[in-house]
Amino acid sequence: MFRFPQLRDRRGWRRVLCSVAAVLLLPLGAGAQAAHAADADTADVRAAAAGAGYWHTSGRQILDAAGQPVRIAGINWFGFETSNNVVHGLWSRDYKSMIDQMKTLGYNTIRLPYSDDIFKSSTVPNSIDFSSGKNADLQGLGSLQIMDKLVAYAGQDGLKVILDRHRPDAAGQSALWYTSAVPESTWIANLKALAARYSGQDAVIGIDLHNEPHDPACWGCGDTTRDWRLAAQRAGNAVLAVNPQLLVFVEGVQTFNGVSGWWGGNLMGVGQYPVQLDVANRVVYSAHDYATSVAQQSWFSDPSFPANMPGIWDKYWGYIFKQNIAPVWVGEFGTTLQATVDQRWLAALVDYLRPTATYGSDSFHWTFWSWNPNSGDTGGILKDDWQTVDTVKDGYLASVKAPGFPGSGGGGGGGGGGGSTAACAATYTVSSDWGGGFNAEVKVTNSGTVALKSWKVTWTWSGSQGVTSMWNASYTQSGATVTAVNASHNGSVAVGSSASFGFGGAPGGGGTPAVSCTAT
Repeated sequence: MFRFPQLRDRRGWRRVLCSVAAVLLLPLGAGAQAAHAADADTADVRAAAAGAGYWHTSGRQILDAAGQPVRIAGINWFGFETSNNVVHGLWSRDYKSMIDQMKTLGYNTIRLPYSDDIFKSSTVPNSIDFSSGKNADLQGLGSLQIMDKLVAYAGQDGLKVILDRHRPDAAGQSALWYTSAVPESTWIANLKALAARYSGQDAVIGIDLHNEPHDPACWGCGDTTRDWRLAAQRAGNAVLAVNPQLLVFVEGVQTFNGVSGWWGGNLMGVGQYPVQLDVANRVVYSAHDYATSVAQQSWFSDPSFPANMPGIWDKYWGYIFKQNIAPVWVGEFGTTLQATVDQRWLAALVDYLRPTATYGSDSFHWTFWSWNPNSGDTGGILKDDWQTVDTVKDGYLASVKAPGFPGSGGGGGGGGGGGSTAACAATYTVSSDWGGGFNAEVKVTNSGTVALKSWKVTWTWSGSQGVTSMWNASYTQSGATVTAVNASHNGSVAVGSSASFGFGGAPGGGGTPAVSCTAT
C-alpha cells in the first residue's frame, strides 16, 4: 500500500504552528463570455490577449472564450486547508506582495487548497500579521472573505485561480470524498456555494473537486460509495448547474485493475470510463506526481531511470493527452531536490510536460507544489524567510512557464509606442526596500499591433545601485545602466498582453528610474 502526499503539508503545519509565534517576533523580511456567447461578445473577446473570459476544452487543449489556446503554468499556495484557515505566509508578508512576486516569476495560475471548515461560521483565520500596514484590508474578515480578496487581486494581476477541495476538514486528508462528519451532501453543497460565490468572476476558472482520492476509492467499479468517477460526475454536474462556464478538474485514484501509483495520480481508467458531464467540454483530468523526498516507488530504482519515466507517465495519465481525449493538468509535483534521483526526475518530468517554446499551449498543464517553504517533504519556491526565491528549483521550471493572462486591473506605461510595427512599454515598480537592498518588478506590455518575438528593457540609476539577482530575464550592467533581455519562455507577448521579470538590487533607497523598451 502506498502512503503519501497528505503527510507533506501535515508535517509542515506542525512546524509552522509551533513556530508562528516565534516568527512574528522576528524582524520581517523585505519584502466575456463562455464559448457559446453571442457573436458580438465573442468578437470583443477575440480582440483581447489569450486567456480572456471563461475557458473550455477542445480535445487535449484548453481554450479561452475566443477559442485561443492557453496553458496553465502555476503554483500551489496552501493554508486554507489547515487549522490556520488562510493561506500561509501572511505572518511574514502582505498577500499582495506575494501574488505580485508569483506573477513576476512567471507563474500564471494559483491553485488554492481549502477544507470544508472554512464554510463554518465558527471558523476564524489566524496567524496574519497586520503590523506596518501589511494585510490591512484583511482585518476582521473570515476565511471566505479573505479568499475573495486573493481571487480579486490575482485577477487584477492577470493570474487565474483554481479552487481545490483539499480536505473535508483541517485534521487531514480523506481517502474518499466524504467522511462521517462531512457527508457527500455537504461536499456538494460547498462546491455549489463556491461556484455561486465566484460566478461572473472569470479569474476563477474552475474547481478541483477533491484532492488525492486513494484506496478504497475506485474508478469505474460501479460502487457508488467508492467509485470516484461517479462521484466526480455527481459533483461536477452540481457545480455546472450553478455556473456552466467553469472547468471541472478531476483527479485520479490510487489503484486501477490492481495497478497502484501515487494518490490521485492513477488515471488509467479514463480510457474505459471517462467522466461524462451534462455540459460538454468542461473536464480536465488532473494527476499528481512526486519524487523520492515524498516516497519511494519501484520506477526510481529501475536501471533505465530516468529513461523509463515517459513510459510510466504515459501509462498512468499521459495517454489521455496523447490520444487527444482531454487536457491533462499535473496539479501537484514537487521535491526538495536534495537527492540526485529527484533532480533527474524533475528534469525528465519538465521535458515530458513539453517546453512552451517548442509546443506553445499544446502541452500539459501544471501547478508546482508549492509556493510555501513549509511543505515538509518538498519545500517550496520560496525559502524559509518567505521572501527569497529558490532559484535552482524555480529554474527547473523555466522552459514550461507560459504567458500570463489579461488582468482586470489597470497598468502603467513608459517608453515605446504604437504603430504597425512591434512596440512595447515598460513600468518599473519597487516592491520592497529595506535600506540595504530592494526588490523590484518590471512589467513589459505589448503596446503595438503585432505580437512580440522578444524585448529588451534599459534603465539608468542615478545612484550606486547594482543588480544582485534577476529572474525571468537576463541582464548586463555597465556602470549605472542596466539592460535586461527576455528569458526563453516570456519573449513572445501577444498584443495587449504583458510579461514581467523581477530582480534584487542594492543598496536600497534609490528612486524609480525612467525605463525604455525595445521590441522585435
